[in-house]
Amino acid sequence: MLFKEIPMDNFIFENRSRYNFDETIEKLSKQIVAYDWKNPYTHDLQLTLRNYGKDVLAVKVFEICHPRLSGQLLEKDNERIVSSLMPCRISVYEKSDGNTYISRLNSGMMSAMMGGLIAKVMQEATQEVEKIIAPIVSQE
Repeated sequence: MLFKEIPMDNFIFENRSRYNFDETIEKLSKQIVAYDWKNPYTHDLQLTLRNYGKDVLAVKVFEICHPRLSGQLLEKDNERIVSSLMPCRISVYEKSDGNTYISRLNSGMMSAMMGGLIAKVMQEATQEVEKIIAPIVSQE
């Protein structure tokens, strides 16, 4: 099994936020706008699961995109295959230790295996997402 051989932190980045859940959500929302990214939808997974009778700690998933970047891939037939990885997602959640965390897919690493325009665009997107969250996460 591939996932047991390669540490999960190679595929998914996780950092503890410097702030509580609500402050993290507020700061992340402002950072997304400040970097001129779009946030077409935010999933409230805690609320969704509560509606189905399951109680979990707070979890919100931001779907974000930058039309300049995503357009480069979606306008080409051969690159459109990566649309299943779009838009970029940033998850903010609480853990039982009382802290808030931010996670996101390491799409830069994953796209490097694809090469070409996909790698170029997705690596740029990864770098920009890291800049967006940098002021929010702890530098442990």
